[in-house]
Parts: sequence; structure tokens; C-alpha cells
Amino acid sequence: MSGGSARRRRLALVGLGPGDPELVTAQAARVLDEVDFFLVADKTGDHPGTADLVAMREAICERHVTGEWRLVAVPDPERDRDDPADYAGAVRDWHEARAEAWEQALLAHDGDAAVLVWGDPALYDSAIRLADRIEARGVVDVAVEVVPGLSSVQLLAARHRIVLNTIGGPITITTGRRLLRDAEHGDNLVVMLDGGLTCLRLPDPSAWQVWWGANLGSADEQLVAGRLDEVAGEIEARRAAAKQARGWVMDTYLLRRV
Repeated sequence: MSGGSARRRRLALVGLGPGDPELVTAQAARVLDEVDFFLVADKTGDHPGTADLVAMREAICERHVTGEWRLVAVPDPERDRDDPADYAGAVRDWHEARAEAWEQALLAHDGDAAVLVWGDPALYDSAIRLADRIEARGVVDVAVEVVPGLSSVQLLAARHRIVLNTIGGPITITTGRRLLRDAEHGDNLVVMLDGGLTCLRLPDPSAWQVWWGANLGSADEQLVAGRLDEVAGEIEARRAAAKQARGWVMDTYLLRRV
């Protein structure tokens, strides 16, 4: 479907799941087949090992798009990841720069677009916030829609055959940055975005059971489960091996107080 700048354009934020074409939902596949081109963040400048992430998106498009398709790589702005004093402010600045980059890509290409999002757009991803900024500025007239995807949290539970919550109990989804604080009051925590394996710094690792997974849904996914003090070394070793193999690693884990 060919589009032009005079009409309102579709901007679909499509959750792709963990990267396996078989784990893309039927709704996501339908939307991918309806738009004209796909926006994908190009992080190869800062992270050369992530080039295969683009290749994985291409494989998904080849599997689910019946006609011609275009992948538009949008250079990802640099971000201060060295624990800035104003973390929230640094992230907001980064989001603003990303939104401007997406906006320029939309201006440079006619038609409807889909943003290819790992996992689910609603869970620790910036796509919705960026689309809101673009829509609010009005430089590009877009109708934004969100297509959910299978998250790494769901896949972690499926691979380990566990229920995320205890019977009638709550679950906290947090990040490595907040884990030590949240573990003081929480008994059941899913941890994401933890490049430093903060769980290894918990005061009493013997008090926690862990279910860990890396690169879930890929051919080289890694799984470890057990009491944290007993399997910490194995998690470290497997995480290092996964990162060595691909140049990057995406891991998630569930911590439950024994």
C-alpha cells in the first residue's frame, strides 16, 4: 500500500517476541504484511556485535511478509550508560534524540511503517514513549497502534515450567539497578536489564531460589535453575559464554525467597 505525506500514516509498534520467527503472533504477522516499511534501531556503531539482531529481524520479515518489504535502519543516538547523576534525565534526553531520529526516517520514506520491537512494547521498551513524542509534535501525522508480543518473562516461565506468581501472591518486575532495594521488601522478583548480575551481591544468596535464562528463544539459549548460592558460578560462566558467542547477551531471571 503506497502512502504519501498528505494523509495520516500508520505507525505500528510491533512486538516480535524474542526473535524466533515461530514465536511471532498471528496479529503481528498480519500487521507486518500490511505496512510499507520497517524501522529498526541501528546500534552497530556502539555495539558492533549486535549486527545479527538486524539479521534476525530480516529473517522474521522474510518469513511473514508476502510482498516486497524495506528495512530502514535508524542510527541509535549515543546514551550515557555510566550511571549518570540524573539517570531519569539522561534517559529522557536519549528518548528525545531517538524520537527525532525516527521522525526524520518517517519524513524520508513514504507510506505506513512498523517499528520492530523485541519482546513486548509495553515492558522495558521505549517505542511507545517515542511514538507519543512524534505524535505530539505533529511534524509527521501518524496514527499509532501497539501490537503486543511474547516477552522474555513469559518465555522464561515456559522454559523453566514455572508459575511466575506464588499462590495468591504478588510479583515485582524490576531491573538490576533497583534489585538490591526491591529485594529488601519483595519475596518474588523478576529481574531485567541486569548487565552486572546484581543478584550476586544480595546479602544472603542462600535465601533465594533463581530461575535464569539468556538469549531466550534463540538457538543458543541458556537456562540455569537452583538455589542462588549453589548456581551463581554456573550463571556467570554461561552468561559469559553466551556473550562471547554473539557479542551481546539478553538475560532475565526470577528470584524467589526460599
